[in-house]
Amino acid sequence: MTNASDFEGSITRYAADSQPWWPERKRPRAGSPNILVVLFDDVGFSDFGCYGSSIRTPVIDRLASNGLRYTGFHTTAMCSTTRAAMLTGRNHHSVGMGCLANFDSGYPGYRGKISREAGTIAEILRPSGYRNYMVGKWHVTPLTESGATGPFDGWPLGRGFDRFYGFLDAETDQYSPELVRDNGHIDPPGTFETGYHLTEDLFDNAIGFIANHIAELPDTPWMTFIAPGACHAPHQAPFDLIKSYHDDFIHGWDVERDRRLARQKQMGIVPKATDLPDRNPGVQAWRAHSPDEQAVFSRLNAAYAAMLEHTDQNLGRLIDFLEAAGQLDNTITIVLSDNGASQEGGPLGFVNAMGPYNGLEEDVAKKLARIDAIGGPDTHSNFPWGWAMTSNTPLRRYKQNTHGGGVRDPLVVHWPAGLKARGELRHQFAHVSDLVPTLLDVLGIEGPNQIGDVPQMPFEGESFAASFHNAKTPARSRPQYFEMFGHRGLWADGWKAVSYHAPGTPFEEDEWELYNLDQDFSEVHDLADQEPERLKAMIDLWWKEAEACKVLPLDDRFAERFAENSVRFQGHRTEFVFHRGVGHVPTDVAPDVRARNYAIEADASIPEGGAEGVLIAHGDATSGYSLYLRDSHLCYSINIGGSVTTINSDRPVPTGDVSLGLRATVEPGLPHRDFELLINGEPAGAGRSPRGFAILISWSGLDIGRDRGTTVVDYPGPFEFTGFLRKVTVRLEKQDKMDSAAMSKVEIARQ
Repeated sequence: MTNASDFEGSITRYAADSQPWWPERKRPRAGSPNILVVLFDDVGFSDFGCYGSSIRTPVIDRLASNGLRYTGFHTTAMCSTTRAAMLTGRNHHSVGMGCLANFDSGYPGYRGKISREAGTIAEILRPSGYRNYMVGKWHVTPLTESGATGPFDGWPLGRGFDRFYGFLDAETDQYSPELVRDNGHIDPPGTFETGYHLTEDLFDNAIGFIANHIAELPDTPWMTFIAPGACHAPHQAPFDLIKSYHDDFIHGWDVERDRRLARQKQMGIVPKATDLPDRNPGVQAWRAHSPDEQAVFSRLNAAYAAMLEHTDQNLGRLIDFLEAAGQLDNTITIVLSDNGASQEGGPLGFVNAMGPYNGLEEDVAKKLARIDAIGGPDTHSNFPWGWAMTSNTPLRRYKQNTHGGGVRDPLVVHWPAGLKARGELRHQFAHVSDLVPTLLDVLGIEGPNQIGDVPQMPFEGESFAASFHNAKTPARSRPQYFEMFGHRGLWADGWKAVSYHAPGTPFEEDEWELYNLDQDFSEVHDLADQEPERLKAMIDLWWKEAEACKVLPLDDRFAERFAENSVRFQGHRTEFVFHRGVGHVPTDVAPDVRARNYAIEADASIPEGGAEGVLIAHGDATSGYSLYLRDSHLCYSINIGGSVTTINSDRPVPTGDVSLGLRATVEPGLPHRDFELLINGEPAGAGRSPRGFAILISWSGLDIGRDRGTTVVDYPGPFEFTGFLRKVTVRLEKQDKMDSAAMSKVEIARQ
């Protein structure tokens, strides 16, 4: 008789004499609820209707009226960082996500990837019997690991989720998104012309995951994390919804802020004595802008509002499905935003940000000429500072900052079977790192000491589950630090110390402010001079927390970190070979042709009668480049913010085996680019583009033999190559450094 160490039966030579044994299946305790987390992107504190907005969010409002709204909930000021803290129950620096998944700064707190010592909620729930589904924006995987070869240990399925449908980057186009199913890139299932929009697709898949779960495992609870692109730029929504807000914002941001604050006071969201801060630096009075500017700004905000309402509508489809399936009552539904509204639209907003990002001016006349296109497939729209400030009413500053406008966010909790509260408010301070401890507290699950063979670090968040049932439950006991790009803050016992850091200035010269948040919701009345000892103690405590949580060293070199990461990943690689059969290549893995000389060579066969179609294309309708055949000629087009320059060969492409190429050169310090087409190695035409890609091509990636999604050029997509394409080779000039000064103008806007 032999016995395996983990086998409690007995084994002999024959089954008749052996004793089978089945290990007990791990099951959650009886009645364990499902969990639905809906994480909005860049939605400000006041943007939900139930937090004071006039934007139509009836589904979220209904959840709030049957549950709880928190007014003291805080996040981390950015997307990757909030996701890391929300998924793990620890501070974002502590788990290696000090800033963004887009780069690794070389320090433990800034790896751009969640450490294995910080298990995610999915990894914790899985051994307890839960199935876990993730839909939407992930953005906690290094983008240099987002290609077809991974590694996949930082993708959702590598961090405890059973299924994934969504995108890995900070943002994506809503009409031609960068889509991943489980561990592989896929084409979007539709186009703008067929009525496709990513938000609808995401909720379709969320419903599908849960419907399949109910069919196969009706007695097993599930967790679904859905993170739509709304309302991160580009602000894209159905045109009829955008037009429905045509007249809603023409009164301007000054009037709208006053109206929102009045509603918030009436609702009890903020105390009656709350003061409205002065406009944020750089924001002018609405009346100071021309009628043309006001018209454009109103439409840009209409696109934002429509994107939010559109997502609320689709959330409504999911909620209706859960109700019809008998799942809603015992589902803990949590709705929140990852940070405050974004300042990345600048003072005047953008219709297509890809032009300004690459130095192509977008004045008010250009914006006005395209006002009806705002929110469509060939725009990359973002609203101006004034509307972002309004979204954050009554808080100061924006996303990226550690003042209230960056880190104080809405939080709605709905759980009919577990909450007696209906429409109540909770004013306790809470932090996004508290969510995992809170959920585990509710479920009666202990955090594991080890996941796999990796010991786990302790939680740094605290459960606020007691506040579900008692409005007077004290706020968390542990102080909470904040840091982003050198901006700093600390909350402790109802007080907040905060400092705005101007990039490139000495940290020692930063001025700290002090607020009693229990009496000054909007951080207006600075008590630093009246309470110098308290402020000093809080600053000292900030440094202590910063050291303990891997915040140090402070680093405001945002653009330099992007540049260093780009050079480290592929700066010394000079050749990329894409053989026939290569799939979609994400931008951060594709050849980086910004501000450098490069050459493209396609090895193809042209049949009798000719061929047409794309050889290589990178980007989309807002920005990109494409080398292709049309009307028997070789063509190269470069699209900078919708402005397209095309070079055509001076002779037709011959039949048979051919080499088709392009040579691009740039003079340092000059904006234009010179291009030369090549057929079988011989010059075949030349031209000049007034601009090249100084900084950013596009979030949309690269394709070989086709141009998927919204195409770089106005040919009929995907314009697949009709000849035989063996391979495409891209050769780059060696790159030892990048222009970080130029990058600083744009890379931060990617987040």
